[in-house]
Amino acid sequence: MNDSSLSSRKADHIELAFAAQTPEADARFYYEPIQVGHPTSDHPWGTLSLAGRSMQVPWWISSMTGGEARAASINERLAKAAAKFGLGMGLGSCRPVLVDPSTRSDFAVRRFIGDQPLFANLGVAQLEELIQAGQLARATEMVRSLEADGLIVHINPLQEWVQPEGDRLHQAPLDTLKRVMDELDMPLIVKEVGQGFGPKSLKALMELPLEAVDFGSFGGTNFALIEAMRSQASNMEGLKPVAQVGHTAEEMGDWILNWTRDGWKPQAKQIIVSGGIQNFLDGYFHIKRLPGSVLYAQASAFLKPALESQEALDAFCELQIKGLAMAHQYLELRS
Repeated sequence: MNDSSLSSRKADHIELAFAAQTPEADARFYYEPIQVGHPTSDHPWGTLSLAGRSMQVPWWISSMTGGEARAASINERLAKAAAKFGLGMGLGSCRPVLVDPSTRSDFAVRRFIGDQPLFANLGVAQLEELIQAGQLARATEMVRSLEADGLIVHINPLQEWVQPEGDRLHQAPLDTLKRVMDELDMPLIVKEVGQGFGPKSLKALMELPLEAVDFGSFGGTNFALIEAMRSQASNMEGLKPVAQVGHTAEEMGDWILNWTRDGWKPQAKQIIVSGGIQNFLDGYFHIKRLPGSVLYAQASAFLKPALESQEALDAFCELQIKGLAMAHQYLELRS
């Protein structure tokens, strides 16, 4: 480093010192700075896979957009980022493809995502309708048409109940899931959309041979609240308190830890922790804390840079992965 750059750096330190005060330490971690050097790779966590496809980073792009004018460009950018950085991706609700096959182009991103995991997405209400109509095979046709590796089933009874145009469930989602698993030969991921799962629901899902259970927990984007906010009807406005019902990722993780300590063994292959994940440290916390194969997922964090440009999205991904590698090297969970 030359003298001019050293001088500039020291001047920056003086100017920024007062703005860089940190009143609280992150109490989740021990920081151990003398055991190892800097990471030699941005991927120190070893081999990862989902549905038979490899991932370089334990980071999942959560389902977020579908059937909207910007969906095609957003999905293309997300898929390109997934390919570049070795991530997995869930598409937003693919219901439009069932209704109008011409919308398939909004979701057809296999050519952009390459060999990374890609999952289509339908709500449990749509699957119930297909079962009742004797047309469940249409879900398989949709997944194949999108060249996806499997199907995400989102469980959202509160959202549907509050939504002015919402569907009504006529049977337990667990029964629908079991029927789908019996009839469709493909990997399935099951997720909530902002409320998470209570202990009975979570345990029942974890005891199914799913590809993954995605928490979709309380603390992130809350679709029940979004629907209540959309509604102009006073009776729907009155349902807003239901948006406060739910379970955080940490609470759900506590249940899983308690069950496994008692010798319980889940059948679901992986856990995807989503809901309230603000950054790589939140993701790292859950990855290190939970047993088995664990990914963490975000939605809105990807959406903001994806709306801006591919360059902004790639820069966001690069910084988060760099931070995750640093955390893996220097941070240990407090007991």
